[in-house]
This record gives sequence, C-alpha cells and structure tokens, in this order.
Amino acid sequence: MMNQKNRLRKLDFLRGIAIILVLLRHQYLFKYGYTMGWIGVDLFFVLSGFLVSGLLFKEYIQFGNINVKLFLIRRGFKIYPIYYLIYPLYLIPLFFKNQIDFEGIFADLFFIQNYVKGWGYAYVASWSLAVEEHFYILFSIILWLVIKFKLFHSKENLERVGTIQIKIFFFFSFVVCLVLRVYSNLYHPDLIAKNFVMTHLRIDSLLAGVFIAYLYYFEEKKTKSFFLNYKKKFLFTVILLLGFTPFLDPDKSFFVRTFGLTLLYVAFSIVLCYFLFEEKIDSILNSFFSEKIVSLVAMIGVSSYSIYIIHTLVNIAVSYCNVYVFDKQLHQIFIFFLSTIASCLGGILMTKYLESYFLNLREQYFPSRSKQYNKKIL
Repeated sequence: MMNQKNRLRKLDFLRGIAIILVLLRHQYLFKYGYTMGWIGVDLFFVLSGFLVSGLLFKEYIQFGNINVKLFLIRRGFKIYPIYYLIYPLYLIPLFFKNQIDFEGIFADLFFIQNYVKGWGYAYVASWSLAVEEHFYILFSIILWLVIKFKLFHSKENLERVGTIQIKIFFFFSFVVCLVLRVYSNLYHPDLIAKNFVMTHLRIDSLLAGVFIAYLYYFEEKKTKSFFLNYKKKFLFTVILLLGFTPFLDPDKSFFVRTFGLTLLYVAFSIVLCYFLFEEKIDSILNSFFSEKIVSLVAMIGVSSYSIYIIHTLVNIAVSYCNVYVFDKQLHQIFIFFLSTIASCLGGILMTKYLESYFLNLREQYFPSRSKQYNKKIL
C-alpha cells in the first residue's frame, strides 16, 4: 500500500480541485467555469465515500469489527464545530431583511434541509453536508450489521468469498439510485431543487467512493493490475464522460440531473483510481502543473471543508461591499479573485486554529481505536 504522506498529498490535490470548482460555480468568473463548477461537489462525494469508508475498512481489518459510536463521535468533531460556529453569521443578512424562517433554521441545524427546503436555508450549499451526514450514519450502521451477521469474515476470506455478492450489491444500489432519479424528475419535475439534492437521489456518488475503497483495501493487487493495464483507455473514458459538464447546467437539464450524475461518479472513480494506483502520480502532477502549484492546490485541499463552510458568507460580504461601499463599480473579475482569496485564506486560518483545536480535543478524549491499541501495547 502506498506511502501515507504521498497518498494524502495526492488526495488533498483532488480536494483542492473540488473546492476550486465549487468557488467557480458560486462566484462567476467565466461561463464554462460557472456551468461546470457544480461538479466539484460530486468529486467531494466520491472522495468522501472513499476516505470515510476507508477508515471503517481499516478498523475492520485491524480489529475484526467496527465501533460505530466512536466513529460517529469522531466525525462529529470534524464536521459540527466549524459548521455551528459559522452558521449564525449566515442568519445576520436574513435578520436584517426580516426573512427569518425557524423551520429553515431547524432543518439546517439538524441536516434535513435537503428534504425540507431543497437547498439549505440560511447557508444554501449546506445541502451537500446533509447528504454526507446521512451517508456517514447509514453506511456505518449497515457495515456494522454486515459484520455482525458475518457477511465479512476476514480480509483473506473477502478475497475469495462473497466478492460477487458485494459487487452485485453495489451495482444494484447504483441502478436503484438512477431509477429513483429518473422517476422523481419525470413525475415531480416541479421539485427542481429537491430532485438534485435529496440523499436517496445522490448517495450513489458516495457509494462509488465506497466501492473504490472496497477494491483498494480488499482487492488491491488485482484492481491495480487491471487498472494500470488499461489506464490510457480509462483516462480517455474520463474525458468522454466529463465532456458534457462545461455545456449543460443541471438546473435546466433532465439528462444532467439523472444520467449525468451517474457519468460523473464513474469518471471521478476512475480519476481516483489513477491517483491511487499510478506510482508516478507526484512527478506527473509536478511536470504538468509545477510543484509549487500542486503544493498550493493541495494546501487549499487540506482546508477545503473550512473554505466550503465560509465561501458563501464571503461572497455575500463582498457583494454587500460592492453594492453599498463601491456603488457596484467593482469588476466581476476583481470580485471573483477577492472572494476566492478571502475564502481560501479564511479557510486556511480556520483549519489551522479552529478545526485543529477541536480535532486535538477529539484525539484527547476520543482517540481512534488504533491509537488506543498502540497505547495498550506500549
């Protein structure tokens, strides 16, 4: 298995690309960037599915079981403090506009906004956090049940027994989500937002990441060999699958809201495999972008969650300044770079001081099982 440091840098680079795409969607710079920027969330979904399920798979490999309660508590320390500390700031503009909606606030606070409001209420982009929260809970419980009823026995057995059934389960889940998307968009076309954000219509992107994690942790040699043998064809497939994204907007396209989402997670799963299995990925990235740019994007990726939380707030603040301070005289290009730089710097500072503070508390009071185990050995 690859060196942990290198692996994190590679995946942090992908996180950085994902959040840059989101920034392009939420603050206009040019047409194609805006049109395709929304796919950054789907890249986040695939990465999150891979990383989060990977934590549980590694725990299972080491201990033969998983601790769902500890897992959810540790995820909570990562997600909730930043979210709940920043959320009240999103209410300030609504308060002055006399637009406070307590149902919307309740939905945002308990991560059910994607079913109650569609988009988030005060913080519009928070719908994706709801999808991920639902995923964390459902997947950890389902995996616990699977282990409890001994559908998983050991890593060695998984390589020989049950792999067909597991792959059938993933395929069935992907098909069901796609069918539900098609049905919902055909028979409830008026629910434009909800058809795009409800968890049961979007969770397949996260499951795609889980599937890659399963292959990575339990069938690594076979998967790596197969992928590298056909990597050029796979990369060409990625280009074909993503070809529609600069031209079709999900708000106006039935295709994008249904089959397009499937094409996206397939493409991003291939990209993820390339980053996982290509041993020269660091030198390839450095030669294509330069080492400084790769390191910068990876640094942004490290802080991607904090940037995601505050970037809409920064956009609102910059918009107010443009209207009330500069009388709408600021050029849109300047507005984009001002918002982007402020969001990235703010997110990096939040990660360094706020997020790290709560993660340190997590390690102090709720250390991972691996650390607990190592302490016992020592």
